[in-house]
Amino acid sequence: MSRAGVRSWDVTRTAVPEPILHVDLDAFYASVEVLKDPSLAGRPVIVGGAGTRGVVMSASYEARTYGIRSAMPAVRARRLCPDAVFVAPDFEAYKAHSNRFREVLLAVTPLVEPISLDEAFLDVSGATRLFGEPEAIAVKVRQEVLSEVGVSCSVGVASSKLVAKLASEAAKPDGLVVVTADGVHAFLDPLPVRALWGVGEKTGETLSRLGVRTVGDLARTPPSVLGRLIGEQHAADLIDLALGMDQRPVVPYEAPKSVSHEETFDRDLDDERELLREALALSQKVAARLREDGYQARTITLKIRLANFTNLTRSRTLTGPTDVAADMYQVVGELFRALPGARRRVRLLGVVATGLVPAGQDQLALLRGERWGDVERAVDRIERRFGRGTAMPAALLDRHRNRR
Repeated sequence: MSRAGVRSWDVTRTAVPEPILHVDLDAFYASVEVLKDPSLAGRPVIVGGAGTRGVVMSASYEARTYGIRSAMPAVRARRLCPDAVFVAPDFEAYKAHSNRFREVLLAVTPLVEPISLDEAFLDVSGATRLFGEPEAIAVKVRQEVLSEVGVSCSVGVASSKLVAKLASEAAKPDGLVVVTADGVHAFLDPLPVRALWGVGEKTGETLSRLGVRTVGDLARTPPSVLGRLIGEQHAADLIDLALGMDQRPVVPYEAPKSVSHEETFDRDLDDERELLREALALSQKVAARLREDGYQARTITLKIRLANFTNLTRSRTLTGPTDVAADMYQVVGELFRALPGARRRVRLLGVVATGLVPAGQDQLALLRGERWGDVERAVDRIERRFGRGTAMPAALLDRHRNRR
């Protein structure tokens, strides 16, 4: 610990600053829930469904001390910590805080690459004249995020995206880790090889059989030996990463490739009318997201997971792009009805919009689409003013009442 709150793997401090920052909000969803309800502060908070099929989406650090992690079944989390407080996710609140987070980062540099709602890479090489060395910028970012977003963050500073990402993980929670160019090997070598991008379960098992358990072990493995086991190109890529060689630049915001919503049901559904009602609700959510983000979709996909965990997908490309839920629902309904076989018990249903184009790019919309689009945009305005669920298709009223 070289300075208060800052850990450093600096062997010999170089004159050239490390320009890449990885900023990661700490237990983001759970932290936002504590902001919304301060009585939750200091308690083990779990964001996610508490039912038999629920999963943990986020857990406060108090909950993590019991071994609770993201993607863990809620039933197991409850066993590990009977006193845990389960909170349903509030994505509108998370997105609002994420937008403030993005604004803080963009005030430092335009070179911001969002990874998710709660993390991003920054290239601050052009910001040092205004804000000082990258480490000073990292300190500033942490202070501004806490002040403007209301949650703490952890920051890694390094010469590459890979090392910056790993440094921010080492900094958690609420810390800052600086890895200088000369300190990369001292930082990377002791880490488990699974820490590297590209080392999944299968590759990890292969490396373990070879006696490769740390990043340092991998860096010292002859490429020819590794190449025979996992392929020459994969071997070369992994050894480069183990040596800290990652030349990928920070890429500013790119248009999304898809917008989707899916739901895992508390019980398996097999009634066609009920399933189509769920498909309508999902189509409404996808269309609202598209309009909010300013996109239209050319391809609509129906995703189904059966009770036996078999996955089915069916897609259709439209004659023109749309951001209208009525159009999407018509396609999804036709795809659903065209599925062969008898009634199925459905565990999960999803609607995915792909082939996105900026809204207004194609003005040749059908009159029906324009009419429904006007209606749905009016619903958007009502919900922005009075809250989610204050306006909806009549077909969803029973569904809404049953879930209250």
